[in-house]
Amino acid sequence: MKNAINWFEIPVSDMPRACRFYGAIFDTALHASPMCDGEVAVLPYTDGAVGGSLFKHVDLTPAAQGTLVYLNGGDDLNTILERVGAAGGTVALPKTAITPEIGYMALFIDSEGNRVGLHSPH
Repeated sequence: MKNAINWFEIPVSDMPRACRFYGAIFDTALHASPMCDGEVAVLPYTDGAVGGSLFKHVDLTPAAQGTLVYLNGGDDLNTILERVGAAGGTVALPKTAITPEIGYMALFIDSEGNRVGLHSPH
């Protein structure tokens, strides 16, 4: 098994708002399309790497409790954290050292109410 995660989905209740939020914090355009009686917007990832999406579906509800997904924060997750407030989210835990070998983490609440993590080596 190469990765513990193969794919992840972040539940959203308002896809245009969620696309604006994640597009703003990752500085990229996100586009929704229909899928499985819902809507999906794929987050940026490299072919062959683990990827994920925003997913709007009647069976999914955004939540600040439960499973916590950590997104790639790039070389310095402060770059993304600085965009969270203006995009409609809240920083729940600022950049915090884990260990020198593992790097740093942070948490934010997205525009939909999900608690999401960020990880970076620096």
